Amino acid sequence: MKKVGNLDLITIGRSSVDLYGSQIGGRLEDMRSFQKYIGGSPTNIAACSARLGLKSAVITRVGNEHMGRFILEELKKEKVNTEGVRVDKKRLTALVILGIKNQNNFPLIFYRENCADMALSTNDINENFISRAKCICVTGTHLSNANVEGATLKALSIAKKLKKKTVLDIDFRPNLWGLSDHNDGENRFIESRHVTKKLQKTLKLFDLIVGTEEEFHIAGGINNTIKALKNVRSLTKAVLVCKRGPYGASLFENKIKSNLEKGITGKNFKIDVFNVLGAGDGFMAGLLRGWLRNNNWETCLDYANACGAIAVSRHGCTPSYPSWKELSFFLKRGIKNHILRKDQDLENIHWSTTRGGNIKKNLILAFDHRVQFEELAKKNNIPFERISLFKNLCFKASLKVANKKGEFGIICDDLYGREILHKSSDYNLWIARPAELPKSFPVEFGNDVGENCYGLIEWPKNHIVKLLCFYNPKDSKDIKLQQEKNLISIFKACRQNNLEFLLEIITSREYEKNDEDILKVIDRLYRIGIRPDWWKLEPLKEKENWLKLDKLIVEWDQFCRGILLLGLDKPMRQLSRSFKFAQSSKMVKGFAVGRSIFGEVAEKWFSGKISDSEATKVMSDNFHKLCAIWNKNN
Repeated sequence: MKKVGNLDLITIGRSSVDLYGSQIGGRLEDMRSFQKYIGGSPTNIAACSARLGLKSAVITRVGNEHMGRFILEELKKEKVNTEGVRVDKKRLTALVILGIKNQNNFPLIFYRENCADMALSTNDINENFISRAKCICVTGTHLSNANVEGATLKALSIAKKLKKKTVLDIDFRPNLWGLSDHNDGENRFIESRHVTKKLQKTLKLFDLIVGTEEEFHIAGGINNTIKALKNVRSLTKAVLVCKRGPYGASLFENKIKSNLEKGITGKNFKIDVFNVLGAGDGFMAGLLRGWLRNNNWETCLDYANACGAIAVSRHGCTPSYPSWKELSFFLKRGIKNHILRKDQDLENIHWSTTRGGNIKKNLILAFDHRVQFEELAKKNNIPFERISLFKNLCFKASLKVANKKGEFGIICDDLYGREILHKSSDYNLWIARPAELPKSFPVEFGNDVGENCYGLIEWPKNHIVKLLCFYNPKDSKDIKLQQEKNLISIFKACRQNNLEFLLEIITSREYEKNDEDILKVIDRLYRIGIRPDWWKLEPLKEKENWLKLDKLIVEWDQFCRGILLLGLDKPMRQLSRSFKFAQSSKMVKGFAVGRSIFGEVAEKWFSGKISDSEATKVMSDNFHKLCAIWNKNN
């Protein structure tokens, strides 16, 4: 049975992979590394609209290769409907290479020769799919080629017949119309009667037309903004929105006024400009959020201008766009720091509400232990290489229990578990790996992290950075300062590398475990600016202290993913009691237990008393029992 009317928006057109130069202030020739994002105006608009709470979809094509799969996976993470995305087996996904040279220059190269999205055809346009949306948004670039022009016009024809709202983002790129060469990707305006004629033929099909002043110059056929707007008005009754960069935007419902200031405007946000690329797509998504929710035009422009301002403050296009919670926070609170990417509260909301996923339960088998396994190997006089073999048995046990369900995970190290980390991404597992040097106090970073956390750039995006830190309020001032310095360093490095951070705190290294100590440490770490995605903590002794801990965490960071309980080599019966006490906590999402599951098995396996299959079975049985205990108590 077909779904009807379940989409707010369908965008049509370009879909590419953006490779953004990581170095700021240089030529593309001098870039040493790049960050990969989804791109293309319609794709950006669909993703940003989804973040703002609209049910969006995109009609496009991607290649049958890694980049095409990347786009599909990212769109699904952004909750964009991908039913209209066709996989083209003959063509490659489009690429764009971009850089940030300074506030005024953003060099880019389009790799779009016979690319997948330019092969979009009328056969890709399905009337039933179009019928499910309130609004269709197209971009001018897809009028530049006869094939994709046909697909675009067919979608518009269906939309008009079904009385859907229609939107044009003029999106004029001279290079993509064949008006300049590959070296001229940054150029936003070249006069062309041909392009003007093409655009003007379609203007009557739209209810809303959005463009920059230069884009209205090409649509209006004259290099004077007011005259160009009047020329466009003579051809369409659409609402016209003229984007004016740092001056916001001017909207005209009917008659074009004598100057732009006399149009309808929204709030203007004066912020530090970092990267203008993609700002217009964010603007469009904000405008559509308001329009499709029946807000007045002033409110629509507030949303649009704010989305544009937030977008120009960050690196990349789609990753820079705000969530609805972030946009609402920004509009309510206002600008505290004109360099928005340095606004800690705003950045935390951005990160927390766009990282994806909503994990309600997380049951983890932790076998990242290194020193303990080395001691077992020494005790039994066997080479350290055997440690990797045992960890593979731990991994098999975890897979047997997980059975492809999305509520299980592992914590494994790179030293003896590198092979496991490499293949674990093929399974539906939550994956964390340790960043600390084993048993270091004050905490030091392992070799795969590096002294200044430089090594995190090599970590896959789906690996959570786990750091174990022994920290107690009674520690000496010098020790605590060193601990805090390193904790701040790795927290910042995680955010810079788009990696989630799991902070494991043990207060009972030299002192008796005390609930108050745990509460004090967490409060202190939040005060110095550390906001972990996850906490891994010793179980609290009193039920009421779980409620205190919940309140403390939510007051500092309402978006914290949750708490995982430590096992600390305790027997199952004691863990069951700890799980029961944690029942009252809404923040506790599961456990991360190791030795309670594999401890006795490891002793027997390293001494040659049990086989691989026996060890795997006992560990999977233990893990399964512990999961059953958790499920019973929660």
